Order: sequence, then C-alpha cells, then structure tokens
Amino acid sequence: MDIKDYIVFLFYFLIVAGYGLYIYYKKKAKTASSKDYFLAEGSLTWWAIGASIIASNISAEQFIGMSGSGFMMGLAIASYEWMGAAALLVVAIFFLPVYLKNKISTMPEFLSKRYNGTVAMIMAVFWLMLYVVVNLTSILFLGALAVSSVSGLSLTFCMYGLAFFAILITLGGMKVIGYTDVIQVFFLILGGLATTYLALDLVANHYGSNGILEAYGTIVKKAPEHFQMIFRPEDEHYIDLPGLSVLVGGLWVVNLSYWGCNQYITQRALGADLNTARNGLLFAAGIKLVMPIIVVLPGIACYVLYKDGLFQQEMGLGDDINPDRAYPVLLNLLPTGLKGLSFAALTAAVVASLAGKANSVATIFTLDIYKKIINKDADEKRLVDTGKITIIISMILAVLIAPYLGIDKKGGFQYIQEYTGFVSPGIFAMFLLGFFWKKTTSNAALFATIGGFVMSMLLKFLPLLVDLSFLAGIGFAVPTTAGVYEIPFIDRIAIVFVSCIAGMVLISKWDNRRGVVPVGFETDPSMFRTSRSFTIGALLVVAALTALYTIYW
Repeated sequence: MDIKDYIVFLFYFLIVAGYGLYIYYKKKAKTASSKDYFLAEGSLTWWAIGASIIASNISAEQFIGMSGSGFMMGLAIASYEWMGAAALLVVAIFFLPVYLKNKISTMPEFLSKRYNGTVAMIMAVFWLMLYVVVNLTSILFLGALAVSSVSGLSLTFCMYGLAFFAILITLGGMKVIGYTDVIQVFFLILGGLATTYLALDLVANHYGSNGILEAYGTIVKKAPEHFQMIFRPEDEHYIDLPGLSVLVGGLWVVNLSYWGCNQYITQRALGADLNTARNGLLFAAGIKLVMPIIVVLPGIACYVLYKDGLFQQEMGLGDDINPDRAYPVLLNLLPTGLKGLSFAALTAAVVASLAGKANSVATIFTLDIYKKIINKDADEKRLVDTGKITIIISMILAVLIAPYLGIDKKGGFQYIQEYTGFVSPGIFAMFLLGFFWKKTTSNAALFATIGGFVMSMLLKFLPLLVDLSFLAGIGFAVPTTAGVYEIPFIDRIAIVFVSCIAGMVLISKWDNRRGVVPVGFETDPSMFRTSRSFTIGALLVVAALTALYTIYW
C-alpha cells in the first residue's frame, strides 16, 4: 500500500477509537453494572443493534470465503445471506419475545431456567470452547491472512495487531461495541462497494461495456451458470448447496440456530425492549439482502475475467487454483486511497467480529460459570473485572493456537461450518421445543445435546462404511471426486434435526408418564404481535426475497 492508503486507514482507526472512548466515558458511571457492561441494558438504539449484528456476523470468512465461493459456484452461495435475512425475521417475531419476557441474559441461562443446571453447564462449556477454539481463531487467522496480503505486513504482526485493536474495543463493554459497530459497518459497506465497483469497472473496460450496469449484464451473459440459485443433483456444487434444501431444508436449521440460539448474535438484542430489539433485527435483515453485492459479486466478476485469461498467475492454474485469492487480487488493483478504504473495511469486519465473540465469551464465563460456581457472592465490580480479564485471556489463547489448526488449508468459512454443523441441529431442536412445547423435559434436552452430536458424526463418516448410492435417486447422496457417495452437509443437518425432534418428543412423553413435570415458559399469542412499522418492513423483506429467488431460480 501507498502512504496515502495508510493515512486513510489511520483516519479510520482514529475515528473508531475516538468514538469508542467518547461512548465509554459518557456512560462510565454505569459500567459498574454487569448487565450494563455485558448487554448495554437499555442503551442501544435499533440502528445500533442492527449494525452491531451485521458487523459481528460479516468478517474475513465472508469477504474472502464467500467471494471465493462466488468465483467457484456463483450467486447460489448468497443463500446463506438471503435465508439469513428470513431467519432474522423469524427470530424477531417468535424468539425474542420469549427471551425478553423471561429476562434471559445468556443462552445457558435460558437452558438453566427451562431445563436444569446440568444442561446449562454442559452447553456453557461447549460454547466457550467453540467460540475460542473455532470462531475466534478462524476469524483472527483468516483476517490476518487477508490483511497481510493487502498490506504486505507479516502474518504474525497482523494477528497481534487485530487482537490488540479488538481488545481495546471489547474492554469498553457492549455499549462501546454496539455504537462503534455502526462506524465499522459504514466502512465495511463503503470499502466493500469500492471493491465491487472496481470489479465491474474491470469487466466494463475488458469487454467494452458502457458503465457498471452494462458490465453486470456482460457478467450474466458470460457466466449464466453462476446466476443459478438452485442446483440440480448432477451439478458439481450440489453437495455444498443441495437444491431446494436451501429453501425448505437444512439451511433453515443452520440459520435459525445461528441467528436465534447463539449468544454471539442474540446478545445485542437482549438488553433492549421488544420493539427496539425487533426493529434492530429488521434493520439487519435489510442489510443482509444487499451483502451479496459486496461479498459474492466481486468473486463472480473475477471468475469471468479469469476465464478470459486475466489473473492466471495470481489465481493459479489447474489443481493449483485457489478461489480464496479472488478478493485479495481485486483489492491489490484498487487505486491509492481506495485501497486504504477497502483495507479499513476488511479490518473493520475482522475487528468487529472478534470484539463480538470475545464479549460473548466473557459474558458466558462470567455470568454462567464464575458467578454460579467459582464466586457466588461476587459483586458487580468483580463481575465486570472478571469479564475484562476473560476477554484478554481468550484473545491471547486464540492468537497462540490459531496458526496450528490448519485453518488456511480448510478455509475459514468451511472450517466454521464444519465444526458448528455437528452440534447446531441438536441445539436448535433443544431450543425450539423449549420455546413452544411445555412438556419437553431435561432428559430430552440432554439427548438432543449429546445424541445430535453423535448422529452428526455417524452421518459424516457413514459413507466410509456403507455405500449410500441408493440415496442418489432422491437427491440425498452425491458422488465425490473419489467416487464415494456422501450426504450433502445441509441435508445431514436436516436429518439430524428431525431425528432430534422425534427423539425429544418420545423421551419427553416417557418422562411425562413417569410423573416428570417440566418447567415450561408461559406464552400467549399477544407476545408475537408486531407493530405496524415492523410488519410493513418484514413484508418488504419477504417480497424482496421472493423476487430475488424468482429472478435467479
């Protein structure tokens, strides 16, 4: 990068750090409260909640990984974003009222109130391990890899720099995270759009198109297969996105588990009133609709140019081709100044995600483990101090172990999906019945927690023991390059989820007959009524999704 790029990046850093300090000192009198520190209770506006959710969700694995997937398979990968928008609406309407009415601060607290302390403690430990060993490490490593490729700085330096920046923001608590995320999202979108504009402009110049809109039409004509949202079983990418399963199958489980049962995401809304929280999620859903323009379209444009002979050396040839290089290749072509802006956008995405994850780690450890087991009499100041220490320790652990996990070989997006996919079906089944079926027992919840993981492992390795080609006729198995028939990842999740639901119903009915009376949450239809403005906004999101899938079917 040029000196001007570093000046642009420094400007971004000073704005975020300065605004964070302003928010911190403005609200300093309240930071002695653990609820205020971890949840920013009553402090975040709807736009801050929505922006913070997006900033925490979008990171290097989207910029790099999804752009790479756009290069390989096209717009179909946008289903993760667009179905995420639909899932946010479901969470806002049906999940948030239950959380807020029962004054839930953490996901383990929900499990403790609904089931028992054993289920809650098992999941608290699991979530801590998942967030530190899988999420923090992958975001940190892949983010440092991307930042290093653009800036020319060493990978190790970038890892420590990103970790330090994230700690500065996270130590200020959820208020600082929430409001600085608004700025992070601004830079994220602005810098991302600059890269998308460059990609379209390159296409326009290469093919003689008149403007970026005509360049988009050129991309569609040159790679029509990259604008199909629903793959057929014979498509080589069907194993990643198995046809209609993205609309009516396992992708719903993936998204509802992520957006509705995940401390990392729901924490932003748990400190607000219901209307504010719902409007925040609606705002986030609206942003999700346009994210593919930033994280997928550049990869498709790069593919079209690559097919025509450009970027052959940078992207690789034959078996050496690496689609994850698509976004960094485009970044390095940006002019001075804009490169610094895109560099800031990439950094903003990584730092915001790191801060959100670290805050969730601190919240779960402090409120669900430290306060309940280690120091039951801890005062508010001790809880806040414990949270700050936990943030620093978790980030140090992530920095130390990230280089040894092989994240660069798997790819960050695939790394996270693979490991969370083993447990998300059971977790979602446990939460869903816990919300809406009062007879669900703690034994059933334990079955979903442990049994769901075991079933996921069995289905993953079943093709090594059994020939699953008989499932190919109904689209539930496809051959790999090695000729082994595997169940697509998203279909595996759906199968495990349905199995967990069935098992939980049977176990709960057995427990009910033995006299076990679970503590179910009280619900009534009035809880799920929405305001007129939210209803209109939600209908607009649904209409946009319907139009997108109709156009790009």
